[in-house]
Amino acid sequence: MTSRRTLRFGEEFAAAGLAEAGIVDRVAERYAVAMTPVLADLVKRDDPADPIARQFVPDLRELETAAIERADPIGDHAFSPVKGIVHRYPDRLLLTPLLHCPVYCRFCFRRERVGGAEKALDEAELTAALDYIRAHEEVWEVVITGGDPLMLPPPRMAALLRALDAIPHVQIIRLHSRIPVADPERIDPEMIAALRLERATLWLAVHCNHARELSPPAIAALRALSGAGIPLLGQTVLLRSVNDTTETLEALFRAMVANRIKPYYLHQLDLAAGTAHFRVPVEEGQALMRELRGRVSGVCQPTYILDIPGGHGKVPIGPAYLEQGIVMDWQGGAHDYPPDGG
Repeated sequence: MTSRRTLRFGEEFAAAGLAEAGIVDRVAERYAVAMTPVLADLVKRDDPADPIARQFVPDLRELETAAIERADPIGDHAFSPVKGIVHRYPDRLLLTPLLHCPVYCRFCFRRERVGGAEKALDEAELTAALDYIRAHEEVWEVVITGGDPLMLPPPRMAALLRALDAIPHVQIIRLHSRIPVADPERIDPEMIAALRLERATLWLAVHCNHARELSPPAIAALRALSGAGIPLLGQTVLLRSVNDTTETLEALFRAMVANRIKPYYLHQLDLAAGTAHFRVPVEEGQALMRELRGRVSGVCQPTYILDIPGGHGKVPIGPAYLEQGIVMDWQGGAHDYPPDGG
């Protein structure tokens, strides 16, 4: 077992047997670094390709920026009318109350911003963000992201949710978080009480990339959330040498569903700086999704999604099964199908 203290410095990663101190410190000069004890405890120290370590332990390849990579890969900045708001689609928007996380994924698409000097929105900035939402009656859904919104203390989380719940046109509030997996002790009765709404419906999207992340403490936290009536979605990023095999994805999505998480999105990795060593070509991702079609039921199937660089939104990029009157079954068999569906 590792120390119960979050690892942030090279000497701490070295003492835990996870990385050379110098490598961690060099990467930390540019990008935020943190790994919780729960995740550090899951690393198999005798496996140099451990998928948990690969996601959270700094790597010098992060300091190499490919020509196609961008500081703002999905174009958040162009759609931010006020600080803390990204309004890309008419009926929904992102609210980022803070830019800190319990852990920092080495492939994060906001890695140029998270964990730095830009902390939580202050009172005036949060008021301005809420006023923007109040003024835009077309906004049906507010997605609270970050950073990790469940880093907020329960009283602040409750106050934020109450403010959104009081806006009549906001029907859905969706939280995106790694905390149930990365720091499950934060999912305590006080936090669950803070997540209860009077009117709107709350959904929680849990970021998880490998079945081993669903440790006993994580499962307990997820059961507490679903037991409180909070529906859970699963967000996964397709990552080289983490989950880029059919068997690994199958195990992950089965584990999610067994723990009351509906796999929602399998993300093609965004073009964030220093992430080329994680990138899986789209064609490989499509082949994986085709193989999964016959191996797991529909409830285990996420949508394979690409967030178009430059802020043009998300689109599904899964394999096509019907083209020019020929439909392919899950085993690769080809069958005629009338163009008009008659």
